[in-house]
Amino acid sequence: MSRIAIIGSCITRDLWPIRGDTERLLYLSRTSLPSLFASPVKGFRPSAAPPAGLGGFQHRAMVADLQKTGLSALVDFRPTHLIFDFIDERFDLLSADGGLVTHSWELDVSGYLKGKGFRRRRQVPRLSAACERLWRDGAAEMAAFVRATPLKDATLILHSARWADRYGDDARPMPTVEILPGRAEEIAPHNRLLADYEAQFTALMPPMARVEAPEHWLADDRHKWGLSPFHYVPAYYEAILAQLADLGVPRDLSGPAAAPSARAA
Repeated sequence: MSRIAIIGSCITRDLWPIRGDTERLLYLSRTSLPSLFASPVKGFRPSAAPPAGLGGFQHRAMVADLQKTGLSALVDFRPTHLIFDFIDERFDLLSADGGLVTHSWELDVSGYLKGKGFRRRRQVPRLSAACERLWRDGAAEMAAFVRATPLKDATLILHSARWADRYGDDARPMPTVEILPGRAEEIAPHNRLLADYEAQFTALMPPMARVEAPEHWLADDRHKWGLSPFHYVPAYYEAILAQLADLGVPRDLSGPAAAPSARAA
């Protein structure tokens, strides 16, 4: 039976109905390749319940990034298919007390940045040369990790994507895009970064299949999670599902009732 692991974002997770923590799907989000391989933040202790403003899944995904539990969970899961997408590689990184974490919307909302472990922190902007070096090192570590673990037996898949610069039935230009509230971003530099990341990753990794639907990179203003450059029209998801089906990925992953994927903020 297929077991699908995702290191990526909602553009891959939302291909399947959101029914929860199914035994056939592992979803690692709100992380970055350099963050996955970094040391945990010293002194960080998560609250037992999600902080106000966060759902259970959002909190678990963020805590996994802070405590660095994703890689062990991935190996233990023994996926038959491992899908990468880099849409969550839009957030800045934070260097804090010897650790490195993803500066996601969830981390901002959680209040954890006011606590122990984050008092001496340094922002690493996503589009900076420093972040590029960290990401390149993280990509090389992922390639070595895959080759050295049971992940080498999985079908490796790159879900190639870009931010949509148009939306709606009449393909209007996207309005201002904010990665975090109050911080506007231009689409073109991030799309260039995604293209560069994908090229570097493909060169480093063992052979990977590739799925993409550039003809459907159009944002949907009726999307269930709201308007965003990476909340695409329904035809996009159907095209990607069809390509994945050719690689042995099922269209249906049944499981118990579930938590939603993280908000796109």
